Order: sequence, then C-alpha cells, then structure tokens
Amino acid sequence: MKENNKTLFAGLAVVIAAVGIVALVGIFAIHEPKEMIMGEVDASEYRVSNKVPGRIDSLYVKEGDRVKAGDTLAHICSPQVEAKMMQAEAVKNAASAQSRKAKGGAREQQKQMAYQVWQKAKAAVEVYKKSYDRVKGLYEKGVVSAQKFDEVEAQYKVAQADCAAAEQQYLMAKEGAQQEDIAAAAALVNQAGGAVAEVQSYLDDSYLIAPSDGEVVEIFAKLGDLIGTGSPVMSILNMDDSWMFFAVREDLLKGINPGDTLQVRLPALGKETHPCEVRRVQAMASYATWRATKTNGQYDVKSFDVKVVPLQHIEGMRPGMTAIVED
Repeated sequence: MKENNKTLFAGLAVVIAAVGIVALVGIFAIHEPKEMIMGEVDASEYRVSNKVPGRIDSLYVKEGDRVKAGDTLAHICSPQVEAKMMQAEAVKNAASAQSRKAKGGAREQQKQMAYQVWQKAKAAVEVYKKSYDRVKGLYEKGVVSAQKFDEVEAQYKVAQADCAAAEQQYLMAKEGAQQEDIAAAAALVNQAGGAVAEVQSYLDDSYLIAPSDGEVVEIFAKLGDLIGTGSPVMSILNMDDSWMFFAVREDLLKGINPGDTLQVRLPALGKETHPCEVRRVQAMASYATWRATKTNGQYDVKSFDVKVVPLQHIEGMRPGMTAIVED
C-alpha cells in the first residue's frame, strides 16, 4: 500500500513539474523580449587626390598619423609642368623687354643719327634753293632753257620733301613709340604673366595639402608610383565629423524624432551610455524583411534611416563600431 502511495506521489510530482514548464514556456512566448535597436558608427572620410600628373617623390605622413588642415602630405614631381614654367617665364621676360623698349623709345644713338640725317637734308635744301634761285633768274632773262629750269626746280622740291621726311623721322625717334604700341606691349606682358600664374598654380598643386584635421587611415600610392590626374593618393578620416546610423522599423520609431536625445551605448567602449541628438529620420529606399504584425490584417513594416550625432566627444570611438540605443 505504501509503495502504491509513493508511486502516486511521484507521478503527481512529474505532472506538476510538466505543467510548470509548460506555463513558463507560455509566459515567455506571450511576453517577447524588447527588440534592440542596433546601428553602426561612421565618420567623414576624405580622399586626397592630385591635380597634376607625375611621380610621387615624397611622402611626409604615414598611416595612423594625425594631421591638421593645411599640412603638407606628399609631393608629386612633374618635369612637364616645370618645363612649362620655364617656357612661360621666358615668354614673360621677352614681353617685358618689348614693353620697356616701347616705353623708352629709341636709343640716344638712334636719335642722334636721325637728327644728323635731318640736318643733312636741310643743308641740301639750302644748296638746291640757291641753284634754283640762280637758274630761275637766268631763265627769266632767257639765258637757260625751260628744260634746265624744270630740272633744277624738281631737284629743289625733292630736297624739300627729303628734308621734311628726315625731320619727321627725327621727331618720331625723339617722341618714342605710339601709345597704342605701348598699350599692346603692356597687354602682352599681362598675358604672359597670366600664363606664368597658371603654371605656378599647377606647381603649387604638386604639393598635396590636408583638407581638414583628421587621421591618415590609408595610403594608396607608394614612393615612385606614377599617377594620373585625379588619382587618389591617401584617405583621411575626420572623427570630428562622426555620427551613428540605425535602420529602424517603423513600429519601433515611437519617440525617435529629429531633435530628440537618445542614450547610445558602444559595447566596444564598455557599458557607459552617451547622449546623442537625432538629426535625420528618413524612409529608406527598400523595404525591411517582411514581418507579420498581427495574425490577420498583416502589412509590411518599412525601415527608416535614423542618423544621430554625439553631443560630446566620445574618446575611442571608431567607424564600424556597434551602437545600441538604450532606454
């Protein structure tokens, strides 16, 4: 009899235990755990590219170095551009010389020569005038023929014309170039100066400069590499411009609006939470995995891109770290 009672109690205990297990399973099945909103850390990354084709002959930084805006990162040697600079400077020097010549006018020796030619022409006019006066008197008396008088008269007029031309040549040498010639020479100087400035800008661009503060995370080119225009040389990460992004289903968006503050934890940095401001809530281009929200009247749940920005610097934060929104 006692053995039967023991068996009965043992069976009853097994049944009670089974019922308890089923009840616990039911409770956990009914009360699903709160879903976690997880995202990732990201930051601005700049690729430093060159504008001048050439060969990298100097790298002033290495991966992991911290740089500031304006720091020189690398130098690209471009013999073609340097040759263009020599040509441009030669053209500018020639144009400058022409401009100085136009402004300065003729040399003193040229002025003296023009003056002597004029004086010689004046002397010739005096000689031909005396001959003309003498022959004219004889012609009026009928001593010389009309042909002889015409020849002397023509010589006298030619001498006068030569004298006038010599005088003008002297005045031109004395006054110098015309204003139009001076202006044209100055314009050529400006044009040559513009060419020099253009080539100089290419030479300046042969030095790669950091666009902002940051960290050199990757160098794509090596010393001696020949690179073309626009080729990326290195990548700089700017952690001062960092954020976190989350893909949040619309049924979890309650309480997440632009301007709200969320507490975000970075597991890689420990259990501490960090205040972050919601900057953007935008529908993503594609739908999330289909999820039934009810047994009947089911609908697709769309995902939204939520961007949050730390309100203060988080030491040790790196792109790619997991971010979790805490209550």
